[in-house]
Amino acid sequence: MSLAASRGWGSGMPDSGDILPGADWRDCFEGEMVTPESSSLDVSRLLLDHPPAWITSLMALRNGVVSLFGLKTVELAAGTSAGGFPVLSSTPQRTVLGFDDHHLDFRIVVDLEGAPNCQLVNVTTIVRRKNAFGRLYIFVVGPFHRRIVPATMRPFCTNVRPVNIRDETVSRPA
Repeated sequence: MSLAASRGWGSGMPDSGDILPGADWRDCFEGEMVTPESSSLDVSRLLLDHPPAWITSLMALRNGVVSLFGLKTVELAAGTSAGGFPVLSSTPQRTVLGFDDHHLDFRIVVDLEGAPNCQLVNVTTIVRRKNAFGRLYIFVVGPFHRRIVPATMRPFCTNVRPVNIRDETVSRPA
């Protein structure tokens, strides 16, 4: 049994409406991080500022393609961001990153809970698709996204797994 299951964790996925009203797509992954107590912003930067090389290559390809359509690119750099995603809000337990674009708005939510020597890390992506291009974008990117998020977590977390999404109106993949 995982630490999360033994402690009754895993129910802390944020409500999409609280983070991004009108959201219609999301996914969520969780893992256990054995570390001295860290803030959610520290963990966000740890996960997003150090992606595996293949993810960096995919993001460069994505940036090249979306720039042709006038969409925002994501630069993998530290600063007032994590992994190039602007920090919108941050508390010790929750950091919200993301931005709004022509085709969709998205948020990455990193939640922490647990004891000082082991934290449950919950990474939720929430999207509000604005038009047909936003729906097409998520249809194409979704399968990659479901591999990228756990891959960014695995170097730092154990027992990385998807969290079952309960809200059927939000869980549709495209």
